[in-house]
Formats: sequence, C-alpha cells, structure tokens
Amino acid sequence: MGGTEHLTVQREGATLVLTLNRPEARNALSLPMLVGLYDGWLEADADDSVRSIVFTGAGGSFCSGMDLKALAGNGMAGEEYRDRLKADPDLHWKAMLRHHRPRKPVIAAVEGYCVAGGTEMLQGTDIRVAGESATFGLFEVKRGLFPIGGSTVRLQRQIPRTHALEMLLTGRPYSAREAAAVGLVGHVVPDGTALGKALEIAERINSCGPLAVEAVKASVYATAEMTESDGLAAELTRGWPVFDTADAKEGARAFAEKRPPVYKRA
Repeated sequence: MGGTEHLTVQREGATLVLTLNRPEARNALSLPMLVGLYDGWLEADADDSVRSIVFTGAGGSFCSGMDLKALAGNGMAGEEYRDRLKADPDLHWKAMLRHHRPRKPVIAAVEGYCVAGGTEMLQGTDIRVAGESATFGLFEVKRGLFPIGGSTVRLQRQIPRTHALEMLLTGRPYSAREAAAVGLVGHVVPDGTALGKALEIAERINSCGPLAVEAVKASVYATAEMTESDGLAAELTRGWPVFDTADAKEGARAFAEKRPPVYKRA
C-alpha cells in the first residue's frame, strides 16, 4: 500500500482511506502529499477489491490549501518527488482531482479547516461529510489571487450561482451549516465523527454491486452537461450492459433467496 511522509493510506474493509498528514501545517499541500494523493487515486482504481475511497485529514483539519514554500521544494520534498513532478507537470492537478476523476466513489470527511485548495479539492469528491466546526472558503481573491483549482467552473455547477459567486468574490469563511445550506456538503455531524460517518456511507456503497456503482457514477458525470434527451440516450448505453452481468443476476437471486449478495465484478 502506498503513501508518503505527508499522506497515509489505509484499508478499512473494501474502502481505501487517504489521509492528508501534515497536522502541524493544517494539512497544507506539499509535493510529497500531492504525489501520494495521485498514487492513491490510481491505487484505488487499479485494485478491484477497493469499492470506495474516503478522503480526510489528520489532526482535526482537512486542508488549508497550498504551501507554496513546500511546493517549491525548499528541503521539504525529496528529489524523487521533484522528479515525479518534472516527469508529469500535470501531476498536482490530477492529485487535486482537477484533471482526474477516480472511477470509485470518493467520500470526503472534513474536520476543521477546508479552505482555499481544500475547498477546491472538495469539489472533486462525490459525497461530503463535515464536522459541525468545519470551516470552508475560497480566500484567493482576498490575497489578489485566482482560485485556479477549478472553482470558477465547478462551484456554480454544484451550488446555486448566486452562492457560488458570493463565495468566490468575497473570500469569506463559511461554517459547516452554511456549506450544507447551499449544498456544498451533504452531512453535518458532531465534531470528531466525520470520518465515522464517511466510513458508514462507504460501507453502504461497498455492499452494492461494484459494476453498477461505477457505471452510475460515470453516467452522472458524463451526462451532467448534456441536454435531457442526449443524457437519457447516453444513460441507456451505460445502463443496459449492467443488466447482462453475472452480478446483476446475483443481486436478483440474493433478493429472492433473502440473503446478502456476493458480487464478483463479473
């Protein structure tokens, strides 16, 4: 199992848990962290025994954004990490889910700070749980910067445009309750329990047919910007093949026999 000095990778049953691990820096993004993240997304997709991914942060914070000094490699990143970035200049965007979408469902478990690059990465996840004291926000304009991790494109597609523009143009912090009210997160739970709730959701996903889950996720994203008629046609091309799988037959058999299904990705 992978990981780096700033990212831990663990298994919880059929769930791969990726944990940003620079608590002393509120999990600000470093080059080792980004390399580990990208490798983690690839590991999850390559391993058929992984059915879901939980993405979280250590030490009571999710992510406070970019650490520009660390990304410049001021002694915090080994040569192997700098070599990876040279070999793939797009690696940091893939790690941040700007230029990469895992085929397995990604559930974010947020505690504490989830701001700037943290809020940008959050938009690349599928299901989001926040502790009640979590803080969100895109602070870039307050510093004369641009939220180039995808927020000017994605945020308005995920929450109402008026709320997206207010978040983008004011650079103010948002509480977990505010984030839930505008639709940025789906669950607000007591502090310290976001990971547990995310794992609970992951386990529900893991109990479903993996081929069906992956096809449903792919269809949702592929049809998001299509007209309804085009989207419905595209849905059929992804959906019908699922009915021909052995897993679909197993699901029906298990229901009839009143037992849990045993899916084999076939």
